[in-house]
Amino acid sequence: MTVFKMIILSFLCMTLFTCKTVEDSSNKTNLNNQTIASQALSRPQSFKNDNELLDYIQKVHLNYMWEGAEQTSGLACERIHMDGKYPQNDQDVVTTGGSGFGIAGLLVGIDRGFIDRNAGVQRLHKIVNYLAKADRFHGMWPHWMDGPTGKVKPFGQKDDGGDLVESSFLMTSLLCVRQYFKDGNASEQLLAQNIDSLWREMDFSWYRNGNKNVLYWHWSPNYGWEMNFPLEGYNECLIAYILGASSPTHGIPAECYHEGWARCGAIKSAAAPYGHPLELKHNGAEETGGPLFWSQYSYIGLDPRHLSDHYADYWNVTRNHALSDYDYCVDNPKGFKGYGQDCWGLTASYSVVGYAAHSPGNDLGVITPTAALSSFPYTPKESMAALKGFWNKGQWIWGKYGFYDAFSENDNWTVPHYLAIDQLTIAPMIENYRSGLLWNLFMSCPEIKNGLTKLGFTVNQ
Repeated sequence: MTVFKMIILSFLCMTLFTCKTVEDSSNKTNLNNQTIASQALSRPQSFKNDNELLDYIQKVHLNYMWEGAEQTSGLACERIHMDGKYPQNDQDVVTTGGSGFGIAGLLVGIDRGFIDRNAGVQRLHKIVNYLAKADRFHGMWPHWMDGPTGKVKPFGQKDDGGDLVESSFLMTSLLCVRQYFKDGNASEQLLAQNIDSLWREMDFSWYRNGNKNVLYWHWSPNYGWEMNFPLEGYNECLIAYILGASSPTHGIPAECYHEGWARCGAIKSAAAPYGHPLELKHNGAEETGGPLFWSQYSYIGLDPRHLSDHYADYWNVTRNHALSDYDYCVDNPKGFKGYGQDCWGLTASYSVVGYAAHSPGNDLGVITPTAALSSFPYTPKESMAALKGFWNKGQWIWGKYGFYDAFSENDNWTVPHYLAIDQLTIAPMIENYRSGLLWNLFMSCPEIKNGLTKLGFTVNQ
């Protein structure tokens, strides 16, 4: 999510609630009794080992997409607020990108046996059939949809059409599903075929805005290209170029990537916060690094291990971003209460002032659990320390779908609120650490292999 979209969402969230200070334990709501695949999930007192802990954390967080899904679509609600405080007419809103992360989580649940395979396939059929009938704009879904109808719900006045980036997050996970089930039984093969049809209908070439050598984030049937948001790196949007180059029907030329995203080489950076070279310029945070979701959203399926191109080694890009964020929080130059080796992670989330893109350059004393937990593939030791640190804080930051979106010990603040884009990256990225499941599936797509080669990427195994 770019700064522009964050500002819009910040405004929406500021109208949504007044942040409450958590005063004492008597005001902290104990929201347990999680269920998934008919398993009662109460908060255990302890775990036999780290694997049991990770199983539990994955189950509870992907349950946002399983039990907490919008009923008509099976997709992820934009937000779930346990205190019932929503903006007007917001409870039926589903999110495209967050649903992509949630679909990846469902696949994790199926693969690990948390979700019955047949039940999981039925849910995925429901989702894919819904997406085939929902509003699309040259094959791309909008950022938000009204769950009961599948009609676009404007994210902003002019953001009422296709959203290339959110649709790319969604299709990344759908391609993982296709690969997982393509050789299965008749129902599973049909699911894979229906996903393939949606993939082939995505017109990446349209989003060049008249054959320009750059991709554009939005197109509206009412406002055309007035949002005027070219995708230039580096931020969370890399996957749109990977999919665009890989499309078997409506692809983009390599020049879009090199001239648009990489800005003719200007994307390269010499910045090294806390001694960790970023290699790529983080838009608006060139010296310190941006919010950690930049090293997570595009990498739900795209495997940065052994991946490089003319501009960077992507394992360095993702791992060093996470390490620099960790070192910043441990250093804690602003002296915020609670920061340390077992409490770190800055990314976009709710905060004491509404929605904010937290990063070392925009530190408000707010820790967002997904930042550290979705960094597990890059920083397993540091992320495990954070997980145990968050867990040991007890019920005040914990509810039905796991850790609340964000908290501040400095301001004695949290709210029992969840956001799909934060909650639903946790199970998939932990799984990429544990088994590489989603990375292996996505990178097995023949189109992705061709697209990466087309753009000049090298995959060194």
